[in-house]
Amino acid sequence: MAEASRWHRGGAAKHVLHYRKEVEIRTTLQELLLYFIFLINLCILTFGMVNPHMYYLNKVMSSLFLDTSVPGEERTNFKSIRSITDFWKFMEGPFLEGLYWDSWYNNQKLYNLKNTSRIYYENILLGVPRVRQLKVRNSTCKVYSSFQSLMDECYGKYTSANEDLSDFGLKHDTEWKYSTSNTNSPWHWGFVGVYRNGGYIFTLSKSKSETKNKFIDLRLNSWITRGTRVVFIDFSLYNANVNLFCIIRLVAEFPATGGIITSWQFYSVKLLRYVSYYDYFIASCEITFCIFLFVFTTQEAKKIREFKSAYFKSIWNWLELLLLLLCLVAVSFNTYCNIQIFLLLGHLLKSTEKYSDFYFLAYWHIYYNNIIAITIFFAWIKIFKFISFNKTMSQLSSTLSRCIKDIVGFAIMFFIIFFAYAQLGFLVFGSQVDDFSTFQNSIFAQFRIVLGDFNFAGIQQANRILGPIYFITFIFFVFFVLLNMFLAIINDTYSEVKADYSIGRRPDFELGEMIKKSYTNALEKLKLKKAEKDEDEKTKDLAEQARREGFDENEIQRAEKMKTWKERLEKKYYSTEIQDDYQPVTQQEFGDGITTKYKMRFSECLTK
Repeated sequence: MAEASRWHRGGAAKHVLHYRKEVEIRTTLQELLLYFIFLINLCILTFGMVNPHMYYLNKVMSSLFLDTSVPGEERTNFKSIRSITDFWKFMEGPFLEGLYWDSWYNNQKLYNLKNTSRIYYENILLGVPRVRQLKVRNSTCKVYSSFQSLMDECYGKYTSANEDLSDFGLKHDTEWKYSTSNTNSPWHWGFVGVYRNGGYIFTLSKSKSETKNKFIDLRLNSWITRGTRVVFIDFSLYNANVNLFCIIRLVAEFPATGGIITSWQFYSVKLLRYVSYYDYFIASCEITFCIFLFVFTTQEAKKIREFKSAYFKSIWNWLELLLLLLCLVAVSFNTYCNIQIFLLLGHLLKSTEKYSDFYFLAYWHIYYNNIIAITIFFAWIKIFKFISFNKTMSQLSSTLSRCIKDIVGFAIMFFIIFFAYAQLGFLVFGSQVDDFSTFQNSIFAQFRIVLGDFNFAGIQQANRILGPIYFITFIFFVFFVLLNMFLAIINDTYSEVKADYSIGRRPDFELGEMIKKSYTNALEKLKLKKAEKDEDEKTKDLAEQARREGFDENEIQRAEKMKTWKERLEKKYYSTEIQDDYQPVTQQEFGDGITTKYKMRFSECLTK
C-alpha cells in the first residue's frame, strides 16, 4: 500500500510539473508572438523616419559649400581654410556663388517667386543666412614679465567668462554691437571650446551684389580681430520634392594658437511629418507603439508586484526595464518635437526677410532619431531572451553566462595595461601625432592599432627611441598575450558547455521542441499526419521486437532497468525542475546499472 501511495504521489507530481511546463511554454509563445509584432511595428516606424534622400541632400550640399574651390586657387576651399585671408576669399567666392541661384544656366528666369534663391534649382533658401562671431576680451591671459616689452596684449581661449560684450569697430551697425540670444538653440560644442548663443551678428541680403559689398566692407574694416574665437554661418533650405529641410551650419574656429579650424553640420530632417498616405500609416504605427508600451509597462509592473526583489535578479528583467525607459524617453522626445514644430514652424516660414532659426528644431529631431536608434538596438538584443528554441544559440548564451566572471577579471587586467599605454602614448607623442593629441584620441588610436590601422611612421618620427619600443611592446602584450588569453577563456568555457550538452546536460525547457510538438499536434488534428505513439507504447513495441530477435526476458528487464536508471540520473543532476519530486538513486539501483552496462547498446536502442 505504501508503495502504491508512493507511486501515486510521484505520478501526480509529474503530472503537475508537466502541466506547469505546458502553461509556461504557452505563455512564452504568446509573449514571443506579441513581441515580434511589436518589433515589426518598431522597425516600420524607424525606417519610415529615415530615407536615402537625406544622405543625398547632405552630400549635394556639402559638396557645394565644402569642396568648391576659390577661382584660380584650386586648393582653397572651406575645408582647407587656414588663415583670415582664406576665410574672406571663401566668403566672397564659393560661399556667395553657392548661396545665390537666381536664374537658369542660360540666364533665363526660372520662377516668379520674388527675392528667393533656389540652390541647385530645387532647394528653396528659407529666410536669409546669418553670420555670427564670438570674441574674447583683451587681458584674459597674462603675459610673462620678460615678454611684456614685446607684447602687451593677451587674448585667452574662449569661455563665457572671457567673452567680449563691448561694441567695437564702426559701432553704428548691428554687426559691430553685441546682441544677446533670442532663440532656444543649444550651445555649440566645437573642437577647442563650447560656444554659447548671441554675439556680433549680421544677416545677409536677398541681393547677391549687396551681400558681396557687405563682405568687402567687413573685410576692409577688420570685422575679424585678434579676439575673434569663432564664426558661425547658419542657413536653412527646403526641398519640396522630397519634403526635407536641410539645416546647415559652417563653423570656423580661431584658436588662441592662431590659424583656423573648420567644421560643419548638415542636418536633413523631415519636420513636416504627416503629408502623404504613407506618413499617416507611420502615424498609425506610432499610436500602436504607444499601445504596446502601455501593455508592456503594465505587465512588468505586475511582475514586480508579484516577485518583488526576486524580479531584479534576472538580467533579462533589467533589459526589459531599460527598453521600457528608452521607449518612454522616445515618446517624450517625439511629443516635445511635434509641439515645438507646431508652435514655431509657421512663424519661421513667414519670416522671409529675417533669419529663420531651424537649428533648434533640427537639433531635437536628431536627438529623437538617436534615441529611437538606441531603442531598436536593445529591442533586437532582447530576442536573445527566447534563444532556448535553438541548441547552438543556447550554447552561446550558456558560454557567456559561465565565463562572465573570468571576463570581468580579465577586463580589469586588460584595461590597466591598456590605459597605461594610452597615457604613455599621449605624453610622448601628444604634441607631434594627431592620433595621440588628446588622451581620448590615444585610447581610440590603440584600439585601431589592435585592428591593424596605425601610423607607425608618425610614431617613429615623433620619438625614434620610445616610438618603436612603445609600438613593439604594445603589440606583444596586448595583441599577442592579452587578446589570446581572452580567446582562451571563451574557448575553454565553450568546450565545457559543449561537453555538458553532449552528456545530456541541456535546458529542460526547449521552446523549439514545444513549437515542433504544437505543429505536429495541429497536423494530427487536421488528419494531415498520422498520430505518433507515446513512449510506453514505443517501449513495449521495442520489447516485443527484442523477444522476436531472440533476447530472453532477463536481458530485456535489465535493459529496461538500465534505461530507468539513466533517466533518473539525468533528472536528478541535470534537470531544472523541483528536485523533491524525484526519489534518490539507491545503491541497489546503481549496482543494477553497473551490472547491466554491457547492455548499453540495447538500452540506447530503447531510448531512440
